[in-house]
Amino acid sequence: MEALGRTLNVISLADGVYINLRDCGGVAFSCYLAAAAGDTYTLVEAKDAAGTSSQNLAAITRYYTCTGDGTDTWTKRTQAAAATVVTAAAATQNAMWVEIDGTQLSDDYDYVKLTSTGAGRVEAIARDLVVQRAPANLPALGA
Repeated sequence: MEALGRTLNVISLADGVYINLRDCGGVAFSCYLAAAAGDTYTLVEAKDAAGTSSQNLAAITRYYTCTGDGTDTWTKRTQAAAATVVTAAAATQNAMWVEIDGTQLSDDYDYVKLTSTGAGRVEAIARDLVVQRAPANLPALGA
């Protein structure tokens, strides 16, 4: 069985899209903004895909950055718990990776979204799927 459906599910265009964490252990966000421009990414939780009772989720304490082109390794960065990640205007921070566990959400909240304030690309990778399925039978993550 392939990883897609067994251990993960993906939304390639996830900037500002609510991701359903009800049937997975958590989500990793892979982000990229070229040209050493820097970006700010904001994490929000909600009760449903429509954004009911949305609020910032101050759960980010560590994230990783690199150029994103395979020429360097990931650099671990830490911060006080916050709902935002700010990448510097440096090529070594073009790519950013952050993970959110489902246990970090508030009670009765099942959805999270990460939004770029710039033109950064955000991809969501839901991990540790509760039910394994063939890729064609995976539920829509944003529903």
